[in-house]
Amino acid sequence: MPAIRPVADLETSLREITRTVHETAEPVFLTENGCGSMVLMSMDAWEEMNFEGEIYQKLMEAQAEARSTTRRLTHDEVFGPLRAKIAARRADV
Repeated sequence: MPAIRPVADLETSLREITRTVHETAEPVFLTENGCGSMVLMSMDAWEEMNFEGEIYQKLMEAQAEARSTTRRLTHDEVFGPLRAKIAARRADV
């Protein structure tokens, strides 16, 4: 269940709210006059959310590209160049 608190709690309970967002990795929704006002979340949760959004976007792009062509790549065609780059970087180190 999401944590919903009045904005006024920022003044009186900031430490508790901070602990909540870090311990649960869930956002705290703040209300003002009974209406949603803002959302507080930890940086880790924010970064995770953005990372998942980027992955979703890349998957949607790949799906659109797959619909636009009948060309399909083999496993080796996709991963071969990547493995070569990794091997080259390891050799440079």
